[in-house]
Amino acid sequence: MPSQKHTCTAEANVLIDNEHVRVTRWSFGGEGDNTGWHRHAYDYVVVPLFDGKLEIENPRGQFSVAELRNGEPYYRPSGVEHDVINANPFSCAFIEIELK
Repeated sequence: MPSQKHTCTAEANVLIDNEHVRVTRWSFGGEGDNTGWHRHAYDYVVVPLFDGKLEIENPRGQFSVAELRNGEPYYRPSGVEHDVINANPFSCAFIEIELK
């Protein structure tokens, strides 16, 4: 179990949701905003809309930092479980594309 359970403070706007994909824009208003604890049911791709870092809490309560570059996507398989936290002193956002 994670060391902390966070309620979602980031804003999730679903842009597309059909039988093939779900595309969501995650917006973080400031440092410390987070997605809340969740598990990904689908493989997914994230496209950062900023240069900076996100802090990731895993199921064992351990934290890591992901360095992101604007427009440089990354892929993760289904089953990933985590809370994603804005580790920047500014607002930021990313696009998440879930492959159904």
